[in-house]
Amino acid sequence: MSALPLSGVRVIDLTRILSGPFCSMILADLGADVIKIEAPGGDHVRKQGEIRRGLSWYFAGFNRNKKSVELNLRSAEGVQVLERLLADADILTENFRPGVLGEMGLTEARLKEINPKLIVVSVNGYGSTGPYADRPAFDFIAQAMSGFMATNGTSETGPLRSAPPITDLVAGLYAALGAVAALRGRENGGPAQRVEASMMMSMMSMLAYLSSNALATGEDPVPSGNNHPIASPYGLFRASDGDIAVAPSTEVIVRKFLRELGLEQLLSDPRFESNAVRLQHRAELNALINEALAHGTQDEWIARLNKAGVPSGRVQSLTEALADPQVADQEMVLTEQTPHHGEVRMTGFPIKFSETPLALRHPAPELGGNGRDVLRAAGYDEAEIEALIAQGVLGAGSPQTA
Repeated sequence: MSALPLSGVRVIDLTRILSGPFCSMILADLGADVIKIEAPGGDHVRKQGEIRRGLSWYFAGFNRNKKSVELNLRSAEGVQVLERLLADADILTENFRPGVLGEMGLTEARLKEINPKLIVVSVNGYGSTGPYADRPAFDFIAQAMSGFMATNGTSETGPLRSAPPITDLVAGLYAALGAVAALRGRENGGPAQRVEASMMMSMMSMLAYLSSNALATGEDPVPSGNNHPIASPYGLFRASDGDIAVAPSTEVIVRKFLRELGLEQLLSDPRFESNAVRLQHRAELNALINEALAHGTQDEWIARLNKAGVPSGRVQSLTEALADPQVADQEMVLTEQTPHHGEVRMTGFPIKFSETPLALRHPAPELGGNGRDVLRAAGYDEAEIEALIAQGVLGAGSPQTA
């Protein structure tokens, strides 16, 4: 089998919590050698979420395929070790508050002295410039300030957050894309540049037609819950035994949908003859659709509608979705036997490569478990490594749990 796409790329990863580790996990999954530098005590996520046999499954799911070095960067000696590792790296990933790297002495000029070919990838809350650059950032706040939260929910519920930490994940995804693009640019003779992705701006880029309409009209979208803000009929409807999601995105599919329900004649009714008027009479149309759907079950309607070319599906709980046969076929739930924590399950790889399939090459690392090996590879001898451990600069590695 050929090498993975990023084989041979070395990443020094200073990120913690979620947005940055999601970025570096993507790079690791694609084959990069990712060395996670952790402060004494480790990434806070090691102690969060469901913990089984001493291992946070939250941490395991976002730090697979990485190595861990526990390094005290508050000491001059620790920064010197980091600089030595950076000298042979391709990418540095960090999600500190803007300016923190400079406070550590790792200014842009210093980093170029250490390694002129180093690509620096930064994930932050609002961007490194502007009036909010120094504000502390959190997913909930970025969801609120990006306009995203105001588009969710209904007039009754008010603004609603997304349950997953969506701004962390989108920013991490953009950062990984930017890192790969910067690598490609460098390979083509371009400069080794800095890449930045912020949570607020990344989320704003995902608002699609909502932003387009707001920019065109100067008006905010009306929160529409499960209804589509610019299409009708579209949303959750009620079969005899529960809800089904139906997404007729064009006039052709709307006609197919209503035909299957025996309601095609509604398209000649002045209230329903076009999408524009259907939006005005959405409640009336939805009531007629629900009345027709009440004569069949979820499974019956989903099979019938999909056969007719009308996208539809059942609202599944998360555990149902994780057990779905399509998810199993796509290998989107992975099970790994770790050497010290037993079985760990996590979501799989959404990117599929035909010739170099992605794989769990090694589980999330023990805290500091790769420190000695990484420093040996960087040219440190055993006496130097033991001295750094004795000084409290380098972690000796977590004790192994049975």
